[in-house]
Amino acid sequence: MSDDEQTPRTTGKPSGGAPSGPQPEEIRFFGTTWVDHSGGYALRRAGLAVGSLATAVAACFVLRFAYEGLQIAAVGGIVNTLVVIMFAVCSAIAFRKTWEGFGRRPTDPAREESLRSLKAIGFIGSLLAYSLRCLLEAPGEKLHRTEHQTALTRHQTRRRKNPKRK
Repeated sequence: MSDDEQTPRTTGKPSGGAPSGPQPEEIRFFGTTWVDHSGGYALRRAGLAVGSLATAVAACFVLRFAYEGLQIAAVGGIVNTLVVIMFAVCSAIAFRKTWEGFGRRPTDPAREESLRSLKAIGFIGSLLAYSLRCLLEAPGEKLHRTEHQTALTRHQTRRRKNPKRK
């Protein structure tokens, strides 16, 4: 997809047996296997769910060591509490924004850019959202499927209206 358009890419006339019409957009780690769930799709989803969950657990251990470092430094109870609250709130916001991002395209790129640092701090929430979404579907599959079906329908309608395109 181009940045200017919010519709999947289309090909021109078939050349050398290439399909005509809209082609499905690739999803990271899945390619276009999300269309027909082929090529180890289910195994890939399970592996990514387990991998992102394991990464989130490892990140929690790293944050625990950082918290213990704050305790050793004796910075005080207020700082310790603020750090815990900051990571909890940022993780919750990152989870929600990541989860919402799988269902719709961002409408305001400037707002998404401003939330980038918050998502980086709350990376555990993003990892958990990715892991849970992998249990349901390939992250973003529903959005891509809806867009692809819409593009296919539009393409078929245009072909019926203009039979010379065949």
